[in-house]
Amino acid sequence: MNTNESSETKNQGQQTAEQPDLKRQVIHNLHRLRTSVKWILIGIITGLVVGAVGIAFSYAMSAATTMRNTYPWLLYFLPIAGVLIVSWYYLFKGKHDKGTNLVISAIHSGEEVPLRMAPRIFIATVLTHLCGGSAGREGAALQIGASIGNHIGNVFHFNENDKRVMIMCGMSACFSALFGTPMAAAIFSMEVISVGVMYYAALVPCVIASFVAHSLAAICGVGWESFPVTDLPVFTIKSACITGILAILCAILSVIFCLLLHQTAHFFRKHVPNHYLRTIVGGCIIILLTLLVGNRDYNGAGMDVIARCFETGTVFPGAFLLKMIFTAITLGTCYKGGEIVPTFYVGATFGCLFSMITGFSSPLCIAVGMGSLFCGVTNSPIASLLICFELFGYEGMPYYLLAIALSYMFSGYYGLYSSQKILYSKFKTTYIDRKAQ
Repeated sequence: MNTNESSETKNQGQQTAEQPDLKRQVIHNLHRLRTSVKWILIGIITGLVVGAVGIAFSYAMSAATTMRNTYPWLLYFLPIAGVLIVSWYYLFKGKHDKGTNLVISAIHSGEEVPLRMAPRIFIATVLTHLCGGSAGREGAALQIGASIGNHIGNVFHFNENDKRVMIMCGMSACFSALFGTPMAAAIFSMEVISVGVMYYAALVPCVIASFVAHSLAAICGVGWESFPVTDLPVFTIKSACITGILAILCAILSVIFCLLLHQTAHFFRKHVPNHYLRTIVGGCIIILLTLLVGNRDYNGAGMDVIARCFETGTVFPGAFLLKMIFTAITLGTCYKGGEIVPTFYVGATFGCLFSMITGFSSPLCIAVGMGSLFCGVTNSPIASLLICFELFGYEGMPYYLLAIALSYMFSGYYGLYSSQKILYSKFKTTYIDRKAQ
């Protein structure tokens, strides 16, 4: 065989080897395209379905709040509401309900998030707010969205990994429809699961579901709170130092709030093990505390108090502490709701108090307090920054970024959700894999 024949044979061999490689690449690209289209469509479907439920939940919560404000005597029915909530959970086999911790745990371990979680938390949260329990609503939205998202995954016969994405997708959609912050909602569901790592595979469906749910809610006339912060002081070393001090104090306060929530729940479980009796005791304590305080500022979610802080720049000095106590007792005695709006309340009132003491910009201190405390209790700095942008505007960006960074570091490894995993250290590039305290 001459040299030309050898060269021709070699080239033919290379072409033969390249053909399967090219075929595999085409197949892989088609598979990626099909997967991308699948998640886009699933994001739209989830946004529509979960968004619709989120809208219904939003209207139910607004109606409950209006009724409570119109008929103050509903407060005295709080123990009865508690008994109904416990009975409702027994009916749906939720005696040992883990709430949002179950959702986070399901994403880590592949557990099922039962569909019955949605009606359970929906009705229970409305009852809690109707009768004056101190709780939020976004925690309930996360559970509603997660359970429906998981069910949609079951309907489409998704595997375990894809159902994890569906849980996060549902969380984003319901949070967005209820709170009106689509960017934060899209990121929060991915970021809150594991500190130091984000599930970027869920980015496209979470973003699409979040914006679809938000658009649907806007079309249906759902109103959201926002507090534009303008006319801010120039960002200087002095103003940065003041902001940093507030952020560090909020980080410390977030640790205290988390410990108070966990320890109060543990105390009542230990000393009042019967669920019915526990909720009656908790309801009676809330009634007594409300009568002692002399107003209803600490019942319900408290968005009206946050708005008042922005409007007047003044607050009762102990407001942040009282809200923490009211919320810890409510959620620690079988009543249902979320911790996020109470967290905003505590951050807003503490920031307002800080402004009264220092004379620094009141709207900025309130906004920094809210963002810092939210970051401290959730360990979610990116979502915290986005929620600041969506609630307060972009003008205060350097203040929010500095405050959230400091709060994230100084809050340590504490958090609202005990199932949340801290995969990487906050202080050095070290893999630690521990649960939030």
